[in-house]
Amino acid sequence: MNYDLSWMLDSALEVPEARHAILVSADGLLMARSKEVGRDHADTLAAAMSGMQSLSRTVADFCGRPPSDRPTWRQTLVEFEHGWVFLISAGEGAYLAVSASPEVDMAEITFRMQQLVGQLGKALTSPPREIADTKA
Repeated sequence: MNYDLSWMLDSALEVPEARHAILVSADGLLMARSKEVGRDHADTLAAAMSGMQSLSRTVADFCGRPPSDRPTWRQTLVEFEHGWVFLISAGEGAYLAVSASPEVDMAEITFRMQQLVGQLGKALTSPPREIADTKA
């Protein structure tokens, strides 16, 4: 991906008490980050989020056996004393992670994340516009 999607992450951060957002590829590479997250930290978080998603899929049968052999992962939510981490699918081979304070409205943040995923899906499947060569 040669174009920056970071500006799109800002919509998730409009929710009061939302803190940071990153977009991660399935193989743990950083695709985009909100401006307050440093590049090195975001790279580390991207690898960790990919691992969290993989671990979540591994324990899916703990909830009971799904009708199909391949359980569908929807979301991973981790609570800390100082906040939450939300991780959801952002389309084929991508995940969106958002951190928030303990006071965040969980319904609002997950709704906003789903809206953002819809926008990201279009951006991830559409090639960037090319500037026409005007020297012809």
